[in-house]
Amino acid sequence: MEKCFECYCDNGLRNTGIKELGKYCGMTSANLYSYFNNVDELIIQSTAYCMTKVEDDFMELSPKNPQDIMRFISEIPKWSAQKHGKKYRLMYQVYTHPKYVEYGKKFFKGVSMRYTEYAKQLSPKLGIPVDILAGFIFIFVRATVHYAMFEDEYYLKAEMEALKLSVLSVLSKK
Repeated sequence: MEKCFECYCDNGLRNTGIKELGKYCGMTSANLYSYFNNVDELIIQSTAYCMTKVEDDFMELSPKNPQDIMRFISEIPKWSAQKHGKKYRLMYQVYTHPKYVEYGKKFFKGVSMRYTEYAKQLSPKLGIPVDILAGFIFIFVRATVHYAMFEDEYYLKAEMEALKLSVLSVLSKK
């Protein structure tokens, strides 16, 4: 799935046929059909799988204590853009396509649940209430993905500065 997703990232949905996917995976296109019923299934499953792995990469670098929060906010957006920019662009191309929009809604419903779980895990370490931390995560991820897709420094800086002030405000109330 990762190789197929990588192929789509490099070539786009429109310019990628089943033969090209087979080459990327080191197998015949017929072999791909033993794993997936059709190309749509391959696109949907590989997108969901790879984007969940991106989330995991992201969360592995999450702050471990309150002192680490500002580093995370400052460093991760550019790291994520460099490492995952193509993946974010493809994800949005897939999940905003009329054919796949329902799968996108389902995926993002799962994202909301996973990020809320991350907030529950991080809350005791960071000293921020779960509901507030979940909101911070949503804002942070949205700004990070926007930056990764469009490299809009102004938008990123404004969002991150507002987020830093919000985090400091919550932490100072403790």
